[in-house]
Amino acid sequence: MTQIRKRHLGMDQPITRRDFLDGVASAVVGTTVVGAAMNNVAAKQTQATQSAATYPPAKLGDRGQHPGANRVAHQLRDGTFWTKAGPIEDTREHYDLVVVGGGISGLAAAVLYRQRVGKDARVLILENHDDFGGHARRNEFEASNGQKLIGYGGSESLQSPSYFSPAVSTLLQDIGLDLQRFKTSYYDTTWNEKRSLQNAWFFSKEKFGTDTLVHRTGKAAEWVPKTPLSARAKIDLIQLIDHPPDYLPGLSRAEKLDYLSQKTYQEFLLTIAKVDPQLVDVYQESTVGYFGVGIDATGALDAWGNGNPGFSGMDLGTTPHKSMSPTGRLALTDPDQYIYHFPDGNHGVAKALLRALSFESVPTMSMETLTTTAVNYQKLDDPKSPARIRLDSTVVNVAHAGNPASATTVAVTYARHGKLAKVTANHVILACWHRVIPYITNELSEVQITALKDQHKVPLIYTNVQIRNWTSFDALKISSISTSGSFWREVRIDFPVSMGTYHFTQNPQEPVILHLSKVPLSTHLGPSPREQADAGRALLQSLSFEKIEWEVRDLLDRTLSSAGFSAARDIEAITVNRWAHGYAYEYMRPWDQFWPDGPLPIETARKGWGRIAIANSDSGAYAYVHSAIDQAVRAVRELVGAHAGAPAFADFPGPPRNKIGLG
Repeated sequence: MTQIRKRHLGMDQPITRRDFLDGVASAVVGTTVVGAAMNNVAAKQTQATQSAATYPPAKLGDRGQHPGANRVAHQLRDGTFWTKAGPIEDTREHYDLVVVGGGISGLAAAVLYRQRVGKDARVLILENHDDFGGHARRNEFEASNGQKLIGYGGSESLQSPSYFSPAVSTLLQDIGLDLQRFKTSYYDTTWNEKRSLQNAWFFSKEKFGTDTLVHRTGKAAEWVPKTPLSARAKIDLIQLIDHPPDYLPGLSRAEKLDYLSQKTYQEFLLTIAKVDPQLVDVYQESTVGYFGVGIDATGALDAWGNGNPGFSGMDLGTTPHKSMSPTGRLALTDPDQYIYHFPDGNHGVAKALLRALSFESVPTMSMETLTTTAVNYQKLDDPKSPARIRLDSTVVNVAHAGNPASATTVAVTYARHGKLAKVTANHVILACWHRVIPYITNELSEVQITALKDQHKVPLIYTNVQIRNWTSFDALKISSISTSGSFWREVRIDFPVSMGTYHFTQNPQEPVILHLSKVPLSTHLGPSPREQADAGRALLQSLSFEKIEWEVRDLLDRTLSSAGFSAARDIEAITVNRWAHGYAYEYMRPWDQFWPDGPLPIETARKGWGRIAIANSDSGAYAYVHSAIDQAVRAVRELVGAHAGAPAFADFPGPPRNKIGLG
């Protein structure tokens, strides 16, 4: 990273940097280290940014799991919290329900509980971050022309509503979301087509010897020759995509599926298709967007569902094999377009849930105004409201007042702004991560603790980059770039969604948000998905913001500069959303041999006790909004029973093993 190159890329430019904290500080999350990191903020803060200091979507500092958010939880994990803890203040606050965690599942649980118990039910949601929504985060930008741009920092879209349980569909309707509007009004499915914009593939010089940007149009035989691959790799890739043979001749369909269920896609390429090893480098990260791991840890059948090449000549049919992961089955059979996306991602769902709790902080109910109406964060913890959210509050202890089998209340202790406080409740729903739960209660068996710790969150980085125009994309006739051998998995112009008075760009001269994503992977091929998640988390924690910004600028410069793009001139703002603890892990072959027949670890992990229930996406081992809501439905039913006419609990026991179309 030479000084000349840094200046060329604009590393010294006074842009709006929404994350200038050192990545190591984010990982350690000690008070001293975080405080020191805060002194290293290198941005020139505009007046507009400073005025948004109490408005999280436009806040300075690490977004996602920002520094300090996990500090107390890490101290609990390390066994150091209680040795330094101060006195506990009894607030004398009593609630019908306390929810630990303000993500989609926690918000949904609060709404469902009040629907069941009554609108006068008093609910408190305790959230350790400075914003609500969990992974459903909103990022706001103000362009140099004064235009406000809205992006998403985590949970992206509502996927496959055709497969939603009746309970999920009903709740979405109850909170005012008509998903058909995305088809008819909001999502411009012809935006790329009208501008002749396509996908390109970038091959980096570090891995392939030279930087090459190739448009993927037509048959592979038309564009593969333009890649920097070796002669044999080109031949193998063309065959793999355009006319793959039956790589397992002589086996029946059932035998092929059973055989492939025990292989990774990397093994399929190298030992079954016997292609040039260079194609492993080409496709290594092609599966991370869906499965959170590379092809060395993704089952061959899941790669088939993902659309990876090599299977079309094998007569595998169209029905998912039972061993495929929930996402692999979904990808293979999905009947829906990928269009159910608010400009701020699933933060739109979180905001609709918030409004359904009768918060004055969201004075609107229409889908159009959900996007443009700012949340009044000062109203979230309003004592006058029967439902409240208390941010920056990390729960450190949950305990029944006596024997869980006969207790009538539960005490919940939390840390906030360096102090401890206690509230009580008739019921508690733990909507936090599975691996946190054993550290905040002493009422679990070792068997359940082991099951809870089976969940390993997938780490990821979602970065939004505001550029002053997208003329370079228009000149190159591309809207997205997939990469091989680069830091980022992809970069693309954000989704073309317009809602109400918020309008997506139509003119290349206008500013736009670029979305860059990365799932940090192990540097060594072959580890299991859980090992990859742990190694990726360590990698993510080692990254400084300077490194991430460099990689943003470097990729955009190397892919777009031929069309006039200048990283130093055209980048106006960067927001990095780091999720060391990202999306829920889902069961996959060949690693999880208990899948799908069970018993599944989540079936033991999510069992409630006494007046406490568990609801989160970990409980379903399925990182989707509808799964988070399904688990909230189950948790509320465990505590207070089902709604009249609601579907049975068996309709959504966890990952979709038995839904129509999913095997």
